Amino acid sequence: MKSTNCLFFGDSITFGEYDGVLGGWVDALKRYSYDKFYNAGKDEVNVFNLGIGGETTEGLLRRVEVEIAARTSVEENLVFFFYGANDLAIKNGGEVVSIDQFNLNLEKAINIAKKITDKVYLISILPISSKVEGVLSPAGKVRTSERVLMYNEVVRAVASRCKVELIDLYPLFADREELLSKDGIHPNERGYEVISEVIKPYIDKYLG
Repeated sequence: MKSTNCLFFGDSITFGEYDGVLGGWVDALKRYSYDKFYNAGKDEVNVFNLGIGGETTEGLLRRVEVEIAARTSVEENLVFFFYGANDLAIKNGGEVVSIDQFNLNLEKAINIAKKITDKVYLISILPISSKVEGVLSPAGKVRTSERVLMYNEVVRAVASRCKVELIDLYPLFADREELLSKDGIHPNERGYEVISEVIKPYIDKYLG
């Protein structure tokens, strides 16, 4: 029986913030995988939620190598990166992470992941609600749709240049504010379900 490890790196959207019922999309995938393993006799797929609220690609680079080394399967590994919502923000009048640095950081993280697997995936940044467009958040951050689009272009370019697959969630959430929580940034339970359904086929391949 084969064992596959799936590592999901990201910020609070990966962590599952604002979903107090199901715990977000990664936890939904974990329950799905273990149900298939324990109750349907499928191959083992271990899902690791490595999301940290507020994290940027700067924080990712400080931990990605250690996190991967601690969770590497001897058989098969998948690594997902879902970043940008914090990088693109403006805080105290300056960029949290410049677009050029964001570009470099993603590429560095991908190269680290490629040391253990060729199955690396980049996930696009979700749109924000019109209600929070240019509005100062409680965390002191300002986000705009224009910057979401700019940083998503970088995500697409890095995926192409590094020859990894892009999972483009942006179109699924565009003009669908009913999938966002009250803060206008994080998905709600329905939104998290949409994400889990998109990612589920990537896991199905390894359930056997």
